[in-house]
Amino acid sequence: MEFRDYYKTLGVDRKASGAEIKSAYRKLARKFHPDVNPNNKDAEAKFKQLNEAYQVIGDADKRKKYDELGADWEHGVSQEEMMRRYARQKSAAGAGADFGGGDFSDFFSQFFGGGASGFGRGAGGRSRGGSSRGFSGFDFDASGAGTEPARAPDLRAEVRIPLVDAVKGAKRRLDLVAEDECATCRGSGMIAREEKQGKARVIRSAEPCPTCGGVGVVQARRTLEVTIPAGVADGTQLRLKGQGGRAPRPDQNGDLIMTVRIEPNPVFALSGRDLRVNLPVWDYEAALGAEITAPTVDGRVSLQIPAGSQAGRVMRLRGRGLPARGKEPAGDLLYELKVLAPAELNAKERALMQDLADSLKARGIADPRTELMASK
Repeated sequence: MEFRDYYKTLGVDRKASGAEIKSAYRKLARKFHPDVNPNNKDAEAKFKQLNEAYQVIGDADKRKKYDELGADWEHGVSQEEMMRRYARQKSAAGAGADFGGGDFSDFFSQFFGGGASGFGRGAGGRSRGGSSRGFSGFDFDASGAGTEPARAPDLRAEVRIPLVDAVKGAKRRLDLVAEDECATCRGSGMIAREEKQGKARVIRSAEPCPTCGGVGVVQARRTLEVTIPAGVADGTQLRLKGQGGRAPRPDQNGDLIMTVRIEPNPVFALSGRDLRVNLPVWDYEAALGAEITAPTVDGRVSLQIPAGSQAGRVMRLRGRGLPARGKEPAGDLLYELKVLAPAELNAKERALMQDLADSLKARGIADPRTELMASK
């Protein structure tokens, strides 16, 4: 079988990460998918090459073997992988694979240098405890999938919530579009057919799975109701066990790793676990002191402004920020005073303000700009 540079096929560097390989594959698979390119033989052939490449360098174990052995890497492939490749080769030629007619033996020889007659359950090949060049540890059912499935991959998603949900907790609906393992072929990308010969079950043919097109995964939509616990900070990652990629066995399902993003709030700014509020007060309230009403996330609170307060002063309500969560303590609610002067005054008010200004000058109250002038 002609050796192919799978990295070149997917257009990635040999040092590319698994995520980069997956991203490149998805992009090209969408571009050359038969549904997007009907009756285009070149695109169909390219799509099959992409699938073949991704099945190898998209798998950490196979990629390691491919990198180490190069053109000879397939001497170590599993029975399942060998069958999958044979099925694809025959599919590309427009026919199913016939394992009983001799051509499979020729194909098998390309991998292992020997015949393939009689392998299957209880015939030819060794059992789980033995080994047979690329056959150890596998047992096949009628779908051609191994009975030792690998754990499905984790999925990642992002959910955006209002600040009040971060403080109080909430339930949110999350719509996902995920790659689930194909239920038809159980992720193998192929369908194998067996027949009984005495007590043995011999695999007779293999073809690419019609459901997933030989990829082993299908696009699936899922809707989940997730619980946002009170006290989550921006960027918190929540792990939902078993809600990631699907596997034949539920205990092999991947997890869903959900990143929480808190939307900006027009009143409260999030600073770590603290909440900050720019609190406007009148100049006379700051000068004389006053009891005012201030906002909180879950209502209002009475706040005492000390006499002589200056702009920028910060008043703190302890424990009124994000609630405690795990080892993270509760944050505080911080009010930063913003002192305002009335914009419109009537004659009486203007006279009162002028009297105040004259009185302050008479008492020798320093010009607030003195330090600025001195530094100049």
